[in-house]
Order: sequence, then C-alpha cells, then structure tokens
Amino acid sequence: MYKIIIDSCGELTEELKSDGHYQNVALEMEVNGCRIVDDQTFDQLDFLTKVKESPTGPKSSCPSPEAYMQAFEGEAEHIYVVTLSKELSGSYNSAVLAKKLYEEEHGKDAKKIHVFNSCSASVGETLIGMKAQECENAGMSFEGTVQSVGRYIESQRTFFVLETLETLRKNGRLSNLKAFVANALNIKPIMGSTPDGQICQLGQARGVQKALKKMVEEILAAVKNSESQILAISHCNCAARAEFVKAEIEKTTEFKKIVIAETAGISSMYANDGGIIVAV
Repeated sequence: MYKIIIDSCGELTEELKSDGHYQNVALEMEVNGCRIVDDQTFDQLDFLTKVKESPTGPKSSCPSPEAYMQAFEGEAEHIYVVTLSKELSGSYNSAVLAKKLYEEEHGKDAKKIHVFNSCSASVGETLIGMKAQECENAGMSFEGTVQSVGRYIESQRTFFVLETLETLRKNGRLSNLKAFVANALNIKPIMGSTPDGQICQLGQARGVQKALKKMVEEILAAVKNSESQILAISHCNCAARAEFVKAEIEKTTEFKKIVIAETAGISSMYANDGGIIVAV
C-alpha cells in the first residue's frame, strides 16, 4: 500500500482524484484581509476577482506539520510527499518536520516516508507524483522509487507565460516601471525554473500568442526522447490557450501523453488570470 501526498499547489486531475492513492494537503491564501483555503471549496473566478480588485498582492501560507501528519495516517506503508519548490514556499520544510515528528511519535519502522522538494510547482508536482506511482506499480522498492523519482526531478523543467505582471508588481517582485512598460507595450515574459527551483526569465515576446509559441520552442529545445515522456499543461481560466499550446507542441513532437489541468488556488495566485504553466 502506498500514498502520494501533494501540497495543493500541485493540481490533481479528476482521474487522479478518483485513483485512491493521491491526497492534497491545503495551503492557504490571503487577499485584502480575506482568508481562502486551497481545497475543494476554492472558487477560482471569485479569487481572481478579489486579486484584481486588491491594492496589494495575495499572500500564501504553507500547510502546518500537523496537517501533513494527519495525511500520513491510514493503511499506506509507503508515503511519498511532493511539495512546492522550497525556494518559493515553506511547504517542504513543514513536511520534513512532520516526518520527523511522526517518526518520533510512532517509530521509524511504522511507515516509510520520503519528502520530495519538487524544485517546481503546479503540474510539475503532479508529474512527480505520477512518476512515483509508475515506480510503485512497476514493483520497485521504496528506496528504488525514491532514487528514480529523484533523478526525474533533476531532469524535469517547468515553463510558464503570464498574461499580466500585476501580481508580481504588487508583491514587490517587479518594479512599477518595468511592470508598466511591459503592460503598456503588451510584452509577455517567457519564464522557467532553474535546477534549484527558482524562477528565471527565458525570453519575452510582444503579445501572448507569440509568447506561447516562443515558450513551445523553448520546451521542445529542452526535451529529449519526448515519445517516452508525459507533458502536463495547467491553465488559469484559459482552456483555449492550453489547447493552443498542446496543438503547437503536437505539430512537430510526439509525447507519450499530454495532460491538461486547471490551476488550483496557489497556482492561480502565481499564474494569475490567463496564465499557462507547462512541465515535462
């Protein structure tokens, strides 16, 4: 028996939700004094409206160690935890502390638990969870699964295109002048993840369609042996854009599978209305 716990920045498709092996642990957000839990009660359109109307940027808080410890309960003997990049959130450290506390309380032999720093976010976390399941279903040992997933994380890349820079500006991640110039000129940045899980800019383009095409070029240049890999796309209130990216990729490259999901709360906070995230 195994369980895959993914913090709520990682989207679970309906297929994964009904699988029985997956569980989300919720982060929380605050927008203009309003507290929002990133669970099944999350209302994306209401949240995006609140973010747009707020003079300050939204903030998030990671799950408590107690929330993770509760998720460890049950019959599963092997537990794999996947968290948002520790460079972006305290979720990883909270999960590591939960593992330590759980083992102190129940003994190290009660369950085998491993916490993965995804060095990613959103569907990047989802794919890592799916890799752990693939290893378990193939009959790998717990230790073998941990090693295989670790290698997968090292090879994984995350890319995204933002419709608006307003959330970054409100959170102080971007100067007012740069945000104003970018928005005024309709410049869309193409962003990506670094190997240690930080955010970097890969390029930019004028207009979202050109930016999405340029992102696809970056993705395909970075991927090898695509036919054996799963690619995942998440979108924030823009399903047509996700389908556009999928179609652009499929024009020249074949993947084992392409998964499309809608961003949950934390991913919606980062991507904002119209954002596209791709992981492979």
